[in-house]
Amino acid sequence: MRKEFSQAIEDLAAEDDSIIFITGDLGYNALENLQAILGSRFINAGVAEQNMVGVAAGFAHKSYKVFCYSIAPFVVYRCLEQFRNDVGFHKLPVFLVGNGGGYGYGIMGSTHHALEDLACLSSLQNVKAWVPSFSDEVAPFVGEILAAGGPAYLRLGAGKKTPEGARRSGDFKIIRQSGQAAVTVFALGPVANNVLEAMEKVPVPVNLITALTFPFELNPEIIAITEGARHVIVAEEHVSTGGLAQQLSVQLLEKNVKTDSFRSIRAQGYPNGLYGSQAYHQRLSGLDADHIAGQITILTGQNA
Repeated sequence: MRKEFSQAIEDLAAEDDSIIFITGDLGYNALENLQAILGSRFINAGVAEQNMVGVAAGFAHKSYKVFCYSIAPFVVYRCLEQFRNDVGFHKLPVFLVGNGGGYGYGIMGSTHHALEDLACLSSLQNVKAWVPSFSDEVAPFVGEILAAGGPAYLRLGAGKKTPEGARRSGDFKIIRQSGQAAVTVFALGPVANNVLEAMEKVPVPVNLITALTFPFELNPEIIAITEGARHVIVAEEHVSTGGLAQQLSVQLLEKNVKTDSFRSIRAQGYPNGLYGSQAYHQRLSGLDADHIAGQITILTGQNA
Protein backbone atom coordinates (compact mmCIF):
# COMPACT_ATOMS: atom_id res chain seq x y z
CA MET A 1 0.00 0.00 0.00
CA ARG A 2 3.03 2.30 0.31
CA LYS A 3 3.11 2.84 -3.44
CA GLU A 4 -0.58 3.78 -3.55
CA PHE A 5 -0.11 6.14 -0.61
CA SER A 6 2.88 7.85 -2.20
CA GLN A 7 0.98 8.36 -5.45
CA ALA A 8 -2.05 9.76 -3.63
CA ILE A 9 0.09 12.33 -1.80
CA GLU A 10 1.87 13.26 -5.02
CA ASP A 11 -1.44 13.91 -6.79
CA LEU A 12 -2.89 15.97 -3.95
CA ALA A 13 0.25 17.92 -3.08
CA ALA A 14 0.67 19.03 -6.70
CA GLU A 15 -2.57 21.00 -6.35
CA ASP A 16 -2.47 21.94 -2.66
CA ASP A 17 0.58 23.85 -1.45
CA SER A 18 -0.57 23.63 2.16
CA ILE A 19 0.38 19.94 2.33
CA ILE A 20 3.64 19.13 4.12
CA PHE A 21 5.21 15.67 4.29
CA ILE A 22 7.59 14.70 7.11
CA THR A 23 9.35 11.36 7.19
CA GLY A 24 11.10 9.85 10.18
CA ASP A 25 14.13 8.87 8.08
CA LEU A 26 12.16 6.33 6.03
CA GLY A 27 11.10 6.03 2.43
CA TYR A 28 14.30 5.56 0.45
CA ASN A 29 13.60 4.14 -3.00
CA ALA A 30 9.93 4.81 -2.30
CA LEU A 31 9.31 8.50 -1.65
CA GLU A 32 11.71 10.23 -4.03
CA ASN A 33 8.72 11.24 -6.16
CA LEU A 34 7.29 13.17 -3.21
CA GLN A 35 10.58 14.90 -2.54
CA ALA A 36 10.66 16.05 -6.16
CA ILE A 37 7.08 17.34 -6.11
CA LEU A 38 7.09 18.90 -2.64
CA GLY A 39 10.56 20.41 -2.59
CA SER A 40 10.97 22.29 0.70
CA ARG A 41 7.65 20.88 1.89
CA PHE A 42 9.32 17.44 2.08
CA ILE A 43 11.18 17.17 5.38
CA ASN A 44 13.32 14.34 6.72
CA ALA A 45 13.10 14.73 10.50
CA GLY A 46 15.57 11.91 11.09
CA VAL A 47 15.18 9.26 13.76
CA ALA A 48 13.35 11.70 16.03
CA GLU A 49 9.65 10.88 15.90
CA GLN A 50 8.71 12.91 18.97
CA ASN A 51 10.29 16.01 17.48
CA MET A 52 8.68 15.18 14.11
CA VAL A 53 5.19 15.40 15.62
CA GLY A 54 6.03 18.55 17.55
CA VAL A 55 7.26 20.21 14.34
CA ALA A 56 4.15 18.98 12.53
CA ALA A 57 1.93 20.53 15.20
CA GLY A 58 3.71 23.86 14.71
CA PHE A 59 3.12 23.76 10.96
CA ALA A 60 -0.51 22.72 11.48
CA HIS A 61 -1.02 25.63 13.86
CA LYS A 62 -0.03 27.86 10.92
CA SER A 63 -2.72 26.29 8.69
CA TYR A 64 -0.62 23.62 6.99
CA LYS A 65 -1.81 20.02 6.63
CA VAL A 66 0.95 17.66 7.69
CA PHE A 67 1.54 13.96 7.02
CA CYS A 68 4.03 12.24 9.34
CA TYR A 69 5.31 8.96 7.92
CA SER A 70 7.25 6.11 9.51
CA ILE A 71 7.03 2.44 10.45
CA ALA A 72 3.78 2.00 12.36
CA PRO A 73 5.20 1.35 15.87
CA PHE A 74 7.64 4.24 15.54
CA VAL A 75 5.06 6.81 14.46
CA VAL A 76 2.55 5.69 17.11
CA TYR A 77 4.29 4.55 20.27
CA ARG A 78 7.37 6.79 20.28
CA CYS A 79 5.43 10.02 19.99
CA LEU A 80 2.12 9.16 21.64
CA GLU A 81 2.39 11.96 24.21
CA GLN A 82 3.21 14.58 21.58
CA PHE A 83 0.34 13.46 19.37
CA ARG A 84 -2.05 13.47 22.32
CA ASN A 85 -1.04 16.83 23.77
CA ASP A 86 0.18 18.87 20.79
CA VAL A 87 -2.23 17.57 18.14
CA GLY A 88 -5.25 15.79 19.59
CA PHE A 89 -6.30 18.30 22.21
CA HIS A 90 -6.00 21.14 19.68
CA LYS A 91 -7.74 19.27 16.83
CA LEU A 92 -4.88 20.05 14.45
CA PRO A 93 -4.56 18.60 10.92
CA VAL A 94 -1.63 16.29 11.62
CA PHE A 95 -1.94 12.85 10.06
CA LEU A 96 0.17 9.93 11.24
CA VAL A 97 0.89 7.31 8.58
CA GLY A 98 2.17 3.97 9.84
CA ASN A 99 3.53 1.45 7.36
CA GLY A 100 3.49 -2.25 8.20
CA GLY A 101 0.62 -2.46 10.69
CA GLY A 102 0.29 -5.65 12.71
CA TYR A 103 3.07 -8.16 12.03
CA GLY A 104 3.92 -6.42 8.76
CA TYR A 105 7.66 -6.20 9.42
CA GLY A 106 7.82 -9.89 10.25
CA ILE A 107 11.28 -11.18 11.20
CA MET A 108 12.37 -7.76 12.47
CA GLY A 109 10.51 -8.62 15.65
CA SER A 110 8.35 -7.03 18.29
CA THR A 111 10.02 -3.59 18.14
CA HIS A 112 8.80 -3.32 14.54
CA HIS A 113 5.31 -4.74 15.07
CA ALA A 114 2.20 -2.67 15.80
CA LEU A 115 -0.33 -4.86 17.60
CA GLU A 116 -1.81 -2.24 19.93
CA ASP A 117 -1.67 0.89 17.77
CA LEU A 118 -5.42 1.27 17.29
CA ALA A 119 -6.03 0.69 20.99
CA CYS A 120 -3.65 3.54 21.77
CA LEU A 121 -4.90 6.03 19.20
CA SER A 122 -8.64 5.32 19.13
CA SER A 123 -8.79 6.05 22.86
CA LEU A 124 -7.49 9.59 22.35
CA GLN A 125 -9.81 12.54 22.06
CA ASN A 126 -10.52 13.91 18.56
CA VAL A 127 -8.45 11.23 16.79
CA LYS A 128 -9.76 9.06 13.95
CA ALA A 129 -8.01 6.09 12.35
CA TRP A 130 -8.42 4.71 8.84
CA VAL A 131 -7.53 1.06 8.16
CA PRO A 132 -7.54 0.01 4.49
CA SER A 133 -7.92 -3.70 3.81
CA PHE A 134 -7.23 -3.35 0.09
CA SER A 135 -4.71 -1.29 -1.85
CA ASP A 136 -7.27 0.67 -3.87
CA GLU A 137 -8.79 2.03 -0.65
CA VAL A 138 -5.65 4.01 0.21
CA ALA A 139 -6.14 6.98 -2.14
CA PRO A 140 -9.80 7.55 -1.17
CA PHE A 141 -8.87 7.34 2.50
CA VAL A 142 -6.13 9.95 2.08
CA GLY A 143 -8.74 12.22 0.51
CA GLU A 144 -11.12 11.60 3.39
CA ILE A 145 -8.41 12.35 5.92
CA LEU A 146 -7.64 15.68 4.26
CA ALA A 147 -11.32 16.56 4.01
CA ALA A 148 -11.93 15.74 7.67
CA GLY A 149 -9.00 17.96 8.64
CA GLY A 150 -8.55 16.57 12.14
CA PRO A 151 -5.96 14.40 13.90
CA ALA A 152 -5.77 11.10 12.05
CA TYR A 153 -3.91 7.83 11.67
CA LEU A 154 -3.61 5.78 8.48
CA ARG A 155 -2.55 2.17 9.04
CA LEU A 156 -0.93 0.68 5.94
CA GLY A 157 -0.22 -2.95 5.17
CA ALA A 158 0.07 -5.14 2.08
CA GLY A 159 -3.25 -5.74 0.42
CA LYS A 160 -4.75 -6.80 -2.89
CA LYS A 161 -7.48 -4.90 -4.71
CA THR A 162 -11.07 -4.82 -3.46
CA PRO A 163 -13.08 -7.76 -4.83
CA GLU A 164 -15.77 -6.94 -7.35
CA GLY A 165 -19.22 -6.36 -5.93
CA ALA A 166 -18.04 -4.88 -2.64
CA ARG A 167 -19.78 -1.74 -1.45
CA ARG A 168 -19.37 0.71 1.37
CA SER A 169 -21.91 0.98 4.16
CA GLY A 170 -21.02 3.82 6.52
CA ASP A 171 -17.88 2.98 8.47
CA PHE A 172 -17.80 -0.53 6.99
CA LYS A 173 -17.49 -2.22 3.63
CA ILE A 174 -19.60 -5.23 2.71
CA ILE A 175 -17.27 -7.53 0.77
CA ARG A 176 -19.48 -10.61 0.56
CA GLN A 177 -23.13 -10.99 1.57
CA SER A 178 -25.61 -13.85 1.40
CA GLY A 179 -29.07 -14.17 2.89
CA GLN A 180 -28.22 -17.82 3.54
CA ALA A 181 -25.08 -17.14 5.58
CA ALA A 182 -24.92 -18.40 9.15
CA VAL A 183 -21.62 -16.64 9.87
CA THR A 184 -20.58 -13.01 9.51
CA VAL A 185 -16.86 -12.35 9.63
CA PHE A 186 -15.75 -8.84 10.55
CA ALA A 187 -12.16 -8.30 9.41
CA LEU A 188 -9.68 -5.51 10.04
CA GLY A 189 -7.06 -4.59 7.47
CA PRO A 190 -5.37 -6.86 4.91
CA VAL A 191 -6.12 -9.99 6.96
CA ALA A 192 -9.43 -9.75 5.08
CA ASN A 193 -7.56 -11.42 2.21
CA ASN A 194 -6.99 -14.46 4.45
CA VAL A 195 -10.71 -14.51 5.22
CA LEU A 196 -11.52 -14.47 1.50
CA GLU A 197 -9.18 -17.43 1.00
CA ALA A 198 -10.83 -19.22 3.93
CA MET A 199 -14.27 -18.68 2.41
CA GLU A 200 -13.13 -20.63 -0.66
CA LYS A 201 -12.36 -23.60 1.58
CA VAL A 202 -15.82 -23.97 3.16
CA PRO A 203 -18.99 -25.23 1.45
CA VAL A 204 -21.31 -22.66 3.00
CA PRO A 205 -21.98 -18.97 2.28
CA VAL A 206 -20.30 -16.52 4.66
CA ASN A 207 -20.73 -12.78 5.04
CA LEU A 208 -17.53 -10.71 5.08
CA ILE A 209 -17.52 -7.13 6.34
CA THR A 210 -14.43 -4.97 6.84
CA ALA A 211 -14.14 -2.11 9.33
CA LEU A 212 -12.78 1.03 7.66
CA THR A 213 -12.43 3.52 10.48
CA PHE A 214 -11.95 3.81 14.25
CA PRO A 215 -14.07 4.85 15.98
CA PHE A 216 -16.97 3.41 13.99
CA GLU A 217 -20.73 3.30 14.28
CA LEU A 218 -22.87 0.27 13.48
CA ASN A 219 -25.58 1.35 11.07
CA PRO A 220 -28.94 -0.37 10.46
CA GLU A 221 -27.69 -2.27 7.40
CA ILE A 222 -24.70 -3.78 9.21
CA ILE A 223 -26.90 -4.62 12.19
CA ALA A 224 -29.42 -6.36 9.93
CA ILE A 225 -26.69 -8.46 8.28
CA THR A 226 -25.30 -9.42 11.68
CA GLU A 227 -28.69 -10.39 13.05
CA GLY A 228 -29.46 -12.37 9.90
CA ALA A 229 -26.53 -14.70 10.57
CA ARG A 230 -26.30 -16.61 13.85
CA HIS A 231 -22.58 -16.35 14.47
CA VAL A 232 -19.94 -13.58 14.46
CA ILE A 233 -16.20 -14.04 13.95
CA VAL A 234 -13.77 -11.13 14.25
CA ALA A 235 -10.37 -11.45 12.53
CA GLU A 236 -7.76 -8.79 13.22
CA GLU A 237 -3.98 -8.46 13.28
CA HIS A 238 -4.27 -6.51 16.53
CA VAL A 239 -4.82 -7.48 20.14
CA SER A 240 -8.49 -7.80 21.08
CA THR A 241 -8.26 -5.13 23.79
CA GLY A 242 -9.07 -1.84 22.14
CA GLY A 243 -9.30 -3.45 18.74
CA LEU A 244 -12.14 -4.41 16.46
CA ALA A 245 -13.41 -7.27 18.62
CA GLN A 246 -13.77 -5.21 21.75
CA GLN A 247 -15.21 -2.13 20.10
CA LEU A 248 -17.62 -4.20 18.01
CA SER A 249 -18.82 -6.26 20.97
CA VAL A 250 -19.56 -3.13 22.99
CA GLN A 251 -21.74 -1.72 20.21
CA LEU A 252 -23.52 -5.03 19.66
CA LEU A 253 -24.39 -5.10 23.35
CA GLU A 254 -25.42 -1.46 23.47
CA LYS A 255 -27.68 -1.88 20.44
CA ASN A 256 -29.10 -5.17 21.75
CA VAL A 257 -27.97 -7.10 18.67
CA LYS A 258 -28.39 -10.79 19.43
CA THR A 259 -26.02 -13.47 18.14
CA ASP A 260 -25.58 -17.14 19.01
CA SER A 261 -21.81 -16.81 19.32
CA PHE A 262 -18.99 -14.28 19.11
CA ARG A 263 -15.42 -15.39 18.42
CA SER A 264 -12.32 -13.20 18.37
CA ILE A 265 -9.34 -14.32 16.29
CA ARG A 266 -6.59 -11.82 17.00
CA ALA A 267 -2.87 -11.24 17.35
CA GLN A 268 -1.52 -13.45 20.13
CA GLY A 269 1.84 -11.74 20.49
CA TYR A 270 4.70 -14.25 20.63
CA PRO A 271 3.43 -17.45 22.27
CA ASN A 272 6.64 -19.42 21.58
CA GLY A 273 9.05 -16.49 21.99
CA LEU A 274 10.18 -16.69 18.36
CA TYR A 275 10.01 -14.26 15.44
CA GLY A 276 9.30 -15.05 11.83
CA SER A 277 7.51 -13.78 8.76
CA GLN A 278 4.13 -12.10 8.87
CA ALA A 279 2.55 -15.34 7.63
CA TYR A 280 4.32 -17.24 10.43
CA HIS A 281 2.89 -14.97 13.12
CA GLN A 282 -0.54 -15.11 11.52
CA ARG A 283 -0.46 -18.91 11.74
CA LEU A 284 0.54 -18.80 15.41
CA SER A 285 -2.38 -16.45 16.06
CA GLY A 286 -4.86 -18.49 14.04
CA LEU A 287 -5.23 -15.73 11.46
CA ASP A 288 -4.26 -17.92 8.50
CA ALA A 289 -6.89 -19.06 6.02
CA ASP A 290 -6.91 -22.69 7.19
CA HIS A 291 -7.64 -21.82 10.81
CA ILE A 292 -10.31 -19.28 9.89
CA ALA A 293 -11.94 -21.87 7.63
CA GLY A 294 -11.84 -24.34 10.51
CA GLN A 295 -13.63 -21.91 12.80
CA ILE A 296 -16.34 -21.33 10.19
CA THR A 297 -16.70 -25.10 9.76
CA ILE A 298 -17.12 -25.63 13.50
CA LEU A 299 -19.76 -22.92 13.82
CA THR A 300 -21.77 -24.16 10.85
CA GLY A 301 -21.52 -27.83 11.76
CA GLN A 302 -20.06 -28.73 8.37
CA ASN A 303 -17.60 -31.52 7.72
CA ALA A 304 -14.09 -30.29 7.03
